Amino acid sequence: MATSIRLAPQIEKRLDFLASRTGRTKAFYLREIIERGLDDMEDYYLATEVLERIRQGRETVHSATAVRRDLGLDD
Repeated sequence: MATSIRLAPQIEKRLDFLASRTGRTKAFYLREIIERGLDDMEDYYLATEVLERIRQGRETVHSATAVRRDLGLDD
């Protein structure tokens, strides 16, 4: 899937420099950045949704003490 993005000039210069110094393409680095950053973005935004459900009382919360007790970890 082809996707285009507009980069700030300073970011594009940094990307150009990195690509020229290493002999890799800008596309290579953009893929790397997206793949590595996507995990963090998913973690953040999905956790934000859960936090909102907790604040609204629509998500069950269990204390660490209760979980350890229920799993028999404190025996």
